[in-house]
Amino acid sequence: MLAAAFVAGFALPASAQVANPSINSNALIQQNDLQALQSRIQRQQFQQQQQQYRDQDRVIVQQPPPVVPRVRPGCQTQIIGSTAVTNCR
Repeated sequence: MLAAAFVAGFALPASAQVANPSINSNALIQQNDLQALQSRIQRQQFQQQQQQYRDQDRVIVQQPPPVVPRVRPGCQTQIIGSTAVTNCR
């Protein structure tokens, strides 16, 4: 009889867990809601990051024109009589 009570004592907690499926169901629903919320937050963060990248790509940086040294022509002007003669190299 003691053995039967001992076995029944172990069977009660196991049957109590199975007998109340609404607790497990609520926990599962809460876990699914949490996962859905986390997924939504991750999507929003990803979209915000992508928007920041697009905004950075749209910024047009005006670069100053390159400085190009000018070469002065090596011209010489000679006056011969009343005529100016220019020689450029």
